[in-house]
Amino acid sequence: MSFALPPRLVAEAVERALAEDIGRGDITTDALIDADDRCMGALVAREAGVVAGLDLAAAAFRALDPDMRFEPAVADGDKVAARAIVARVSGRTRALLSAERVALNFLTHLSGIATLTRRHVDAVAGSKARIVDTRKTLPGLRVLEKYAVRAGGGFNHRFGLDDAVMIKDNHIVAAGGVAAAVARVRANIGHMVKICCEVDRLDQIDDALAAGADVLLLDNMDPATLAEAVRVVAGRAVCEASGKVSLDTVAAIASSGVDVISVGRLTHSAPALDIALDFDD
Repeated sequence: MSFALPPRLVAEAVERALAEDIGRGDITTDALIDADDRCMGALVAREAGVVAGLDLAAAAFRALDPDMRFEPAVADGDKVAARAIVARVSGRTRALLSAERVALNFLTHLSGIATLTRRHVDAVAGSKARIVDTRKTLPGLRVLEKYAVRAGGGFNHRFGLDDAVMIKDNHIVAAGGVAAAVARVRANIGHMVKICCEVDRLDQIDDALAAGADVLLLDNMDPATLAEAVRVVAGRAVCEASGKVSLDTVAAIASSGVDVISVGRLTHSAPALDIALDFDD
Protein backbone atom coordinates (compact mmCIF):
# COMPACT_ATOMS: atom_id res chain seq x y z
CA MET A 1 0.00 0.00 0.00
CA SER A 2 1.11 3.57 -0.58
CA PHE A 3 -0.35 4.84 2.69
CA ALA A 4 0.24 4.08 6.35
CA LEU A 5 -1.17 4.84 9.76
CA PRO A 6 0.37 7.94 11.41
CA PRO A 7 2.86 6.85 14.11
CA ARG A 8 1.25 9.13 16.71
CA LEU A 9 -2.15 7.53 16.15
CA VAL A 10 -0.62 4.06 16.44
CA ALA A 11 1.16 4.96 19.68
CA GLU A 12 -1.98 6.47 21.23
CA ALA A 13 -4.17 3.49 20.30
CA VAL A 14 -1.64 1.01 21.67
CA GLU A 15 -1.13 2.97 24.88
CA ARG A 16 -4.87 2.98 25.59
CA ALA A 17 -5.21 -0.71 24.81
CA LEU A 18 -2.27 -1.76 26.99
CA ALA A 19 -3.50 0.35 29.90
CA GLU A 20 -6.91 -1.29 29.62
CA ASP A 21 -5.51 -4.83 29.46
CA ILE A 22 -2.59 -4.77 31.87
CA GLY A 23 -4.08 -2.53 34.52
CA ARG A 24 -1.88 -2.65 37.63
CA GLY A 25 0.30 -5.41 36.16
CA ASP A 26 0.34 -8.84 34.54
CA ILE A 27 0.32 -10.86 37.76
CA THR A 28 0.53 -14.22 35.96
CA THR A 29 3.53 -13.39 33.82
CA ASP A 30 5.36 -11.41 36.50
CA ALA A 31 5.03 -14.27 38.97
CA LEU A 32 6.09 -16.92 36.47
CA ILE A 33 8.80 -15.37 34.28
CA ASP A 34 12.15 -13.90 35.35
CA ALA A 35 12.62 -10.28 34.33
CA ASP A 36 15.70 -10.99 32.22
CA ASP A 37 14.29 -14.06 30.44
CA ARG A 38 14.19 -13.80 26.65
CA CYS A 39 12.51 -15.80 23.89
CA MET A 40 11.37 -15.66 20.28
CA GLY A 41 8.33 -16.71 18.34
CA ALA A 42 6.21 -16.19 15.25
CA LEU A 43 2.84 -14.69 14.46
CA VAL A 44 1.17 -17.37 12.37
CA ALA A 45 -2.02 -17.18 10.31
CA ARG A 46 -4.30 -20.10 11.11
CA GLU A 47 -6.38 -19.38 8.01
CA ALA A 48 -5.98 -17.63 4.68
CA GLY A 49 -6.73 -13.93 4.50
CA VAL A 50 -5.44 -10.39 4.03
CA VAL A 51 -3.18 -8.86 6.67
CA ALA A 52 -3.67 -5.44 8.25
CA GLY A 53 -2.42 -3.92 11.50
CA LEU A 54 1.24 -4.96 11.59
CA ASP A 55 2.39 -1.53 12.82
CA LEU A 56 -0.02 -1.77 15.75
CA ALA A 57 1.18 -5.25 16.69
CA ALA A 58 4.80 -4.14 16.53
CA ALA A 59 4.08 -1.05 18.62
CA ALA A 60 2.34 -3.12 21.29
CA PHE A 61 5.38 -5.35 21.79
CA ARG A 62 7.88 -2.47 21.63
CA ALA A 63 5.89 -0.41 24.14
CA LEU A 64 6.84 -3.00 26.76
CA ASP A 65 10.30 -3.79 25.37
CA PRO A 66 11.85 -1.00 23.26
CA ASP A 67 14.51 -3.46 22.08
CA MET A 68 11.96 -5.98 20.83
CA ARG A 69 12.73 -7.25 17.32
CA PHE A 70 9.62 -7.38 15.14
CA GLU A 71 10.34 -8.68 11.64
CA PRO A 72 7.32 -8.75 9.31
CA ALA A 73 7.28 -11.50 6.71
CA VAL A 74 4.51 -9.73 4.77
CA ALA A 75 3.09 -6.22 4.48
CA ASP A 76 -0.35 -4.84 5.23
CA GLY A 77 -2.57 -5.58 2.26
CA ASP A 78 -0.82 -8.85 1.41
CA LYS A 79 -2.72 -12.11 1.09
CA VAL A 80 -1.45 -14.95 3.26
CA ALA A 81 -2.16 -18.67 3.17
CA ALA A 82 -3.14 -20.74 6.16
CA ARG A 83 -0.12 -21.56 8.35
CA ALA A 84 1.90 -18.72 6.86
CA ILE A 85 4.24 -16.77 9.15
CA VAL A 86 3.12 -13.15 9.32
CA ALA A 87 6.00 -11.88 11.45
CA ARG A 88 8.75 -13.05 13.77
CA VAL A 89 9.34 -11.49 17.19
CA SER A 90 12.10 -11.78 19.75
CA GLY A 91 12.77 -10.02 23.02
CA ARG A 92 11.95 -10.10 26.71
CA THR A 93 9.54 -12.92 27.46
CA ARG A 94 7.51 -10.82 29.88
CA ALA A 95 6.90 -8.20 27.20
CA LEU A 96 5.90 -10.78 24.62
CA LEU A 97 3.41 -12.41 26.96
CA SER A 98 1.96 -9.19 28.37
CA ALA A 99 1.54 -7.49 24.99
CA GLU A 100 0.40 -10.61 23.12
CA ARG A 101 -3.36 -10.10 23.45
CA VAL A 102 -3.30 -6.41 22.55
CA ALA A 103 -1.08 -7.06 19.54
CA LEU A 104 -3.32 -9.89 18.36
CA ASN A 105 -6.54 -7.99 19.04
CA PHE A 106 -5.45 -5.26 16.66
CA LEU A 107 -3.95 -7.63 14.09
CA THR A 108 -6.80 -10.16 13.95
CA HIS A 109 -9.56 -7.54 13.95
CA LEU A 110 -8.06 -5.35 11.25
CA SER A 111 -6.99 -8.35 9.17
CA GLY A 112 -10.56 -9.64 9.37
CA ILE A 113 -11.84 -6.35 7.98
CA ALA A 114 -9.22 -6.36 5.22
CA THR A 115 -10.09 -9.96 4.34
CA LEU A 116 -13.84 -9.35 4.11
CA THR A 117 -13.23 -6.19 2.10
CA ARG A 118 -11.03 -8.04 -0.39
CA ARG A 119 -13.76 -10.64 -0.89
CA HIS A 120 -16.24 -7.92 -1.79
CA VAL A 121 -13.73 -6.20 -4.06
CA ASP A 122 -12.99 -9.46 -5.84
CA ALA A 123 -16.70 -10.15 -6.23
CA VAL A 124 -17.24 -6.93 -8.24
CA ALA A 125 -14.08 -7.22 -10.36
CA GLY A 126 -14.78 -6.16 -13.93
CA SER A 127 -17.42 -3.62 -12.95
CA LYS A 128 -16.82 0.08 -12.35
CA ALA A 129 -18.20 -0.08 -8.81
CA ARG A 130 -16.02 0.87 -5.86
CA ILE A 131 -16.51 -0.90 -2.53
CA VAL A 132 -16.61 1.64 0.31
CA ASP A 133 -17.12 1.48 4.06
CA THR A 134 -19.55 3.39 6.31
CA ARG A 135 -19.58 5.04 9.74
CA LYS A 136 -20.71 1.76 11.32
CA THR A 137 -17.44 1.38 13.20
CA LEU A 138 -16.48 0.56 16.77
CA PRO A 139 -16.22 3.77 18.84
CA GLY A 140 -12.62 4.94 19.01
CA LEU A 141 -11.42 2.60 16.26
CA ARG A 142 -12.83 4.29 13.16
CA VAL A 143 -9.56 5.43 11.61
CA LEU A 144 -7.96 2.03 12.20
CA GLU A 145 -10.92 0.15 10.76
CA LYS A 146 -11.12 2.39 7.72
CA TYR A 147 -7.40 1.87 7.22
CA ALA A 148 -8.05 -1.88 7.17
CA VAL A 149 -10.70 -1.38 4.48
CA ARG A 150 -8.06 0.34 2.36
CA ALA A 151 -5.65 -2.53 3.03
CA GLY A 152 -8.29 -4.86 1.64
CA GLY A 153 -8.61 -2.88 -1.58
CA GLY A 154 -11.71 -0.90 -0.67
CA PHE A 155 -12.23 2.84 -0.36
CA ASN A 156 -13.40 5.12 2.42
CA HIS A 157 -16.72 6.88 2.76
CA ARG A 158 -16.79 9.94 5.00
CA PHE A 159 -14.92 9.71 8.29
CA GLY A 160 -17.41 11.80 10.24
CA LEU A 161 -20.37 14.12 10.13
CA ASP A 162 -18.10 17.04 9.23
CA ASP A 163 -16.74 15.49 6.01
CA ALA A 164 -19.68 16.03 3.70
CA VAL A 165 -23.43 16.54 3.67
CA MET A 166 -25.42 13.32 3.76
CA ILE A 167 -29.19 13.75 3.87
CA LYS A 168 -30.80 10.57 5.23
CA ASP A 169 -34.42 9.46 5.54
CA ASN A 170 -35.06 11.13 8.90
CA HIS A 171 -33.55 14.39 7.64
CA ILE A 172 -35.96 14.24 4.71
CA VAL A 173 -38.97 13.66 6.96
CA ALA A 174 -37.91 16.49 9.26
CA ALA A 175 -37.38 18.87 6.31
CA GLY A 176 -40.63 18.02 4.56
CA GLY A 177 -39.31 16.17 1.52
CA VAL A 178 -36.30 15.51 -0.68
CA ALA A 179 -36.41 18.75 -2.65
CA ALA A 180 -36.84 20.90 0.44
CA ALA A 181 -34.04 19.15 2.28
CA VAL A 182 -31.51 19.44 -0.54
CA ALA A 183 -32.44 23.02 -1.37
CA ARG A 184 -32.14 24.16 2.23
CA VAL A 185 -28.76 22.52 2.69
CA ARG A 186 -27.50 23.94 -0.60
CA ALA A 187 -28.47 27.43 0.55
CA ASN A 188 -26.57 27.07 3.81
CA ILE A 189 -23.26 25.42 2.88
CA GLY A 190 -20.16 26.55 1.08
CA HIS A 191 -19.63 25.96 -2.61
CA MET A 192 -16.89 23.40 -1.94
CA VAL A 193 -19.15 21.00 -0.02
CA LYS A 194 -20.83 18.14 -1.85
CA ILE A 195 -24.32 16.93 -1.03
CA CYS A 196 -25.35 13.30 -0.88
CA CYS A 197 -29.06 12.62 -0.62
CA GLU A 198 -30.72 9.31 0.13
CA VAL A 199 -33.58 8.24 -2.12
CA ASP A 200 -35.54 5.02 -1.82
CA ARG A 201 -37.93 5.61 -4.72
CA LEU A 202 -37.33 6.41 -8.38
CA ASP A 203 -39.72 9.35 -8.28
CA GLN A 204 -37.44 11.16 -5.81
CA ILE A 205 -34.46 11.25 -8.15
CA ASP A 206 -35.36 14.24 -10.31
CA ASP A 207 -36.35 16.31 -7.27
CA ALA A 208 -33.01 15.60 -5.59
CA LEU A 209 -31.02 16.42 -8.72
CA ALA A 210 -32.98 19.58 -9.49
CA ALA A 211 -32.31 20.84 -5.97
CA GLY A 212 -28.55 20.32 -6.35
CA ALA A 213 -27.60 16.86 -5.05
CA ASP A 214 -24.17 15.66 -6.17
CA VAL A 215 -24.50 12.05 -4.99
CA LEU A 216 -27.61 9.89 -4.74
CA LEU A 217 -27.68 7.19 -2.08
CA LEU A 218 -29.93 4.57 -3.66
CA ASP A 219 -31.22 2.84 -0.57
CA ASN A 220 -32.40 -0.77 -0.40
CA MET A 221 -33.18 -1.05 -4.11
CA ASP A 222 -33.01 -4.38 -5.90
CA PRO A 223 -30.61 -4.68 -8.88
CA ALA A 224 -33.34 -4.05 -11.48
CA THR A 225 -34.46 -0.88 -9.72
CA LEU A 226 -30.86 0.22 -9.29
CA ALA A 227 -30.28 -0.19 -13.02
CA GLU A 228 -33.34 1.95 -13.75
CA ALA A 229 -32.13 4.57 -11.28
CA VAL A 230 -28.74 4.69 -13.01
CA ARG A 231 -30.55 5.16 -16.33
CA VAL A 232 -32.66 8.02 -14.94
CA VAL A 233 -29.67 9.75 -13.36
CA ALA A 234 -27.83 9.50 -16.69
CA GLY A 235 -24.50 10.66 -15.30
CA ARG A 236 -25.86 13.76 -13.57
CA ALA A 237 -24.72 12.52 -10.15
CA VAL A 238 -22.69 9.77 -8.52
CA CYS A 239 -24.87 6.72 -7.86
CA GLU A 240 -24.23 4.92 -4.57
CA ALA A 241 -25.99 1.67 -3.72
CA SER A 242 -26.58 0.95 -0.06
CA GLY A 243 -28.51 -1.61 1.95
CA LYS A 244 -28.88 -5.38 1.66
CA VAL A 245 -25.30 -5.72 0.43
CA SER A 246 -23.54 -9.03 1.05
CA LEU A 247 -21.18 -11.35 -0.77
CA ASP A 248 -24.27 -13.04 -2.18
CA THR A 249 -25.73 -9.83 -3.64
CA VAL A 250 -22.82 -7.49 -4.33
CA ALA A 251 -22.01 -8.76 -7.85
CA ALA A 252 -25.61 -8.26 -9.01
CA ILE A 253 -25.67 -4.81 -7.44
CA ALA A 254 -22.45 -3.88 -9.24
CA SER A 255 -23.89 -5.07 -12.56
CA SER A 256 -26.58 -2.38 -12.30
CA GLY A 257 -23.98 0.25 -13.20
CA VAL A 258 -23.73 2.08 -9.88
CA ASP A 259 -20.51 3.94 -9.13
CA VAL A 260 -20.18 3.09 -5.45
CA ILE A 261 -21.42 0.33 -3.16
CA SER A 262 -21.31 1.10 0.57
CA VAL A 263 -21.06 -1.93 2.82
CA GLY A 264 -21.60 -1.56 6.56
CA ARG A 265 -20.71 -5.15 7.33
CA LEU A 266 -17.06 -4.54 6.37
CA THR A 267 -16.53 -2.95 9.76
CA HIS A 268 -19.50 -3.93 11.93
CA SER A 269 -19.59 -7.65 11.13
CA ALA A 270 -16.19 -8.76 9.85
CA PRO A 271 -14.99 -11.92 11.64
CA ALA A 272 -11.49 -11.75 13.05
CA LEU A 273 -8.78 -13.44 11.03
CA ASP A 274 -7.29 -16.24 13.14
CA ILE A 275 -3.66 -15.31 13.85
CA ALA A 276 -1.71 -16.63 16.86
CA LEU A 277 1.64 -16.12 18.54
CA ASP A 278 3.61 -19.37 18.73
CA PHE A 279 6.80 -19.41 20.83
CA ASP A 280 9.74 -21.32 19.43
CA ASP A 281 10.48 -24.54 21.30
